[in-house]
Amino acid sequence: MTALEKATGDVVLKFEPFVLHVLCQELQDAQLLHSVAINSGFRNSGITVGRGGKIMMAVRSTHCLEVPLSHKGKLMVSEEYIEFLIHVANRKMEENT
Repeated sequence: MTALEKATGDVVLKFEPFVLHVLCQELQDAQLLHSVAINSGFRNSGITVGRGGKIMMAVRSTHCLEVPLSHKGKLMVSEEYIEFLIHVANRKMEENT
């Protein structure tokens, strides 16, 4: 809260979830891994094939959180709400693990 009160710009609380990038030799391998990831709850997972044929499988969860807290130095939310957001972010971190 002390840091927020001293802030002169915009402050955002941001939590980014687990991301795993896997370089696959064959598209078939990436498709299998993608299927496993989706079935395990990593709904934002996907496959990318680069121009050179490089096949990248990204395993991503949906546990992201991005909330503005202040704008131009003015706190836009209550301390109680910030405590709630911290609780939510910590819960997401536990799920992430």
